[in-house]
Amino acid sequence: MSLHREEGFSLLEAVIATALMLLITASLFTMMHPAQGAFAAEPEVADMQQRLRVGADTISKDLIMAGAGAYHGLQAGSLVYYFPSILPFRQGATKDDPPGTFATDRITIIYVPSTTAQTTLSADLSGATATFTPAVESDCPMDPATGQPATLCGFAKGQTVLVYDDSGSYNLFTITAVADSTATLTVKKPGDAGTTFAAGSKIVEASSHTYYLKTDVPNGTYQLMHYDGTSNSDVPVVDNVVGLGFEYYGDAQPPMVRKSLSDVPATTYGPKPSAVAVAPWGPFENCIFSAGAIPAPKLPVLGAGSQALVELTAAHLTDGPFCPNDTNANRWDADLLRIRKVAVTLRVQTAVSALRGPAGVLFTRGGTSSGGFKWVPDQELHFEISPRNLNLGR
Repeated sequence: MSLHREEGFSLLEAVIATALMLLITASLFTMMHPAQGAFAAEPEVADMQQRLRVGADTISKDLIMAGAGAYHGLQAGSLVYYFPSILPFRQGATKDDPPGTFATDRITIIYVPSTTAQTTLSADLSGATATFTPAVESDCPMDPATGQPATLCGFAKGQTVLVYDDSGSYNLFTITAVADSTATLTVKKPGDAGTTFAAGSKIVEASSHTYYLKTDVPNGTYQLMHYDGTSNSDVPVVDNVVGLGFEYYGDAQPPMVRKSLSDVPATTYGPKPSAVAVAPWGPFENCIFSAGAIPAPKLPVLGAGSQALVELTAAHLTDGPFCPNDTNANRWDADLLRIRKVAVTLRVQTAVSALRGPAGVLFTRGGTSSGGFKWVPDQELHFEISPRNLNLGR
């Protein structure tokens, strides 16, 4: 008589098989989980890179143009021969920073765009609101009805215009009305209406751009913002920007008078001294030159005195001397004329809090993620711009 084994598995074998199956299944899910995190992160990485590109391109296109001045008529040439066109503070009709401000997270850029609205004042201009009649020069656009230069020389209502002279005085205005051959100007800085611009001062259409970092922690809003210098509202350029920094590098050599004050341009940079006394200065003297047979610079040599650019710190750009003088409401530190290069640092974060870990080196603003496989660290871009209109002598 033979003994036959019953078909099937013992309880022990079933337990072992089940344990093996659970182990293998858990391993598969463990491998799939990071893949899911990576799948969620990749679109955010692409979005951050795109925001970096938009921010860098927007700032770069205006920085490259900084200092571009009038290109026909009297007082043509780069603005670097008259006043600084890169300012480490906000300037305009609203929330204007006081003179002597230095900020690392905001910048104002001024330049003359491609425009035919370029001429001189036919009469003195002063006050917060004033009318002006532009001098009709041969370079003004032609009026098709008369075949003669247009009486307003291309100026129109709503334009931002810049008025400046040889002393280092300048102001930005808005054209609020036009009538026949005259236009009404309103100064952009409410408290700056005391400067009188003499007949012959330059008046041109201009562009003013202020970029700054908006940080609103309670509402979780971090943006690169743009302000056009008018009473218009500031507008966001890029969201989730958590870092913005500007560094300035400039000419180590002080401004110098060329062979003669009659040369064009008469200085290596900065406003030339006048042979006629302009208060509070005497003849052949101004905010950056001391009187003499050959006016000598008031600004020191920086660094080792080489031709290499030197970093311009807050100490350099806020200690004076101030131009056009110490009492002008729109005064500016003379060392701002030295700026030749601006280094920009832009940092963005992912918009998804669940992809940000704790605040630290990787994250400026912490999030809710607790696992490294779901982390999308901040991305940072550093670039440098040397405006061509500020480097004419280099």
